[in-house]
Amino acid sequence: QVHLVESGGGLVQPGGSLRLSCAASGRRSTIVLRRWYRQAPGKQRDLVASISSGGSTNYADSVKGRFTISRDIAKNTVYLSMNSLKPEDTAVYYCNVVAGMENYWGQGTQVTVSS
Repeated sequence: QVHLVESGGGLVQPGGSLRLSCAASGRRSTIVLRRWYRQAPGKQRDLVASISSGGSTNYADSVKGRFTISRDIAKNTVYLSMNSLKPEDTAVYYCNVVAGMENYWGQGTQVTVSS
């Protein structure tokens, strides 16, 4: 079992920045993929960014050039740095990892972009 705890969400004005963190703990398994998803009210949960065990990254078109996913393996933590935030980035952001052939999810953290 892998337990994920997210932090860093909040209220920010358009054009502002936030950094989300997701710390993993529990059974030591090889995490092969770390991802951030988001879900706005009334919409499906969408993939925002991913980072593989080898460090390869991928981003949704809507966040390319604004968001950066990174990881600290020693701390077993994945980050999502979000810049130039827009109102349409408002959503609950979820951390997801794939380890031991299983998917694990965090509880989600709210990001609200509003003036």
